[in-house]
Amino acid sequence: MREVVVLGVGMTRFGKHPDKGLKELGTEAIWNAVEDANIPPKDIPIIYVANAMGQQLTELRGTIAQHVVSHAGFMGMPVINVENACSGGSTALRSCILEVASGNYDVAMAVGVEKMCIADTARSAAAMAFGTILGKFGFMFVGLYAMNLRRLMEKYGLTREHFAKVVVKNTKNGALNPYAQFRQPRTMEEILNSRVVSDPLTLLMCSTMADGGAAAIVTTRDKAAKYSSKTPITIAACELVSGTPTSADAVHVPIETRASRQAYEKAGVGPEDIDVVECHDAMAPAELLIYEELGLCGEGEAGRWIDEGKTEINGVVAVNPSGGLASKGHPVSATGLAQISEIVWQLRGEAGERQVPNAKIGMTENAGGWVMDDNAACAITILKK
Repeated sequence: MREVVVLGVGMTRFGKHPDKGLKELGTEAIWNAVEDANIPPKDIPIIYVANAMGQQLTELRGTIAQHVVSHAGFMGMPVINVENACSGGSTALRSCILEVASGNYDVAMAVGVEKMCIADTARSAAAMAFGTILGKFGFMFVGLYAMNLRRLMEKYGLTREHFAKVVVKNTKNGALNPYAQFRQPRTMEEILNSRVVSDPLTLLMCSTMADGGAAAIVTTRDKAAKYSSKTPITIAACELVSGTPTSADAVHVPIETRASRQAYEKAGVGPEDIDVVECHDAMAPAELLIYEELGLCGEGEAGRWIDEGKTEINGVVAVNPSGGLASKGHPVSATGLAQISEIVWQLRGEAGERQVPNAKIGMTENAGGWVMDDNAACAITILKK
């Protein structure tokens, strides 16, 4: 298998875009990536496009990928539709990596795009909830996160203040990110006193629906030099797993742990080698759980890590320098590729005020969906400078 690198990345600002639909959002992300890669469009022979909500929320009912890329001016090549809940963008990227690594193509582009901010917000919320059969019983992801966080409070003594500290950190980072939906630092008092959504989660601890698109172009290391003088970022691993049920007679290994272990092994690194992480914190305090599931800290140590600032931009390992989903917003299928964009910018040294010093190895964790009693999918990608 050939070594694959990220040649270019691009995204839209996440947020409410009443004047833009799926096609316009996708086009903006695609052309930002093409410009970043400095590649002629004719040299992109295959495109994977991830979208989860379009058929439920927009006028497009099928072949959404073809509608998006043709609007951007790309026609004639293979165009593949991808749906894998919140992990869709990372899943599209994984497919592109395999196309290039196998020698099937020398270049491939992954795109993730969503249009979620429509006139009827309840429709958008219902579309997300009904990704599982539990939706008809009133299931919402915020309730699931709340139950998991209460378990952590009871088991490890975590407090609401610990949860609020994650949001303080991430909103401080998000204020430095021109692509974030919300660019306002928040205080402990604001976060703890905002409306309770599902105890212990308050409004400012939760990510929001957003419109947006993101894209990444991959190629071989040899081909990268033909197009761009920018540092090619090596894709050391991109592992995708699905959930497993909990059994009374067996220890359940979290989906993020299983995926990250595979990724560490393939990349030839350990959690101690990671400099910067973008994790899927649909509810910001869940970041604490992810520290442990990725092996960044030991079991029960997440509270101390946030207390001691170990995941700040200048900490032991910077987590969510982009601001995370609570600041950046969460356009479902675009999130994974936005995470990739952030890590690429960090490893290139292009992240501006939110730059992580000396970043050489980065990771993304992109989980999504729900089946039985586990996430439906989780993708872990490790990138090296």
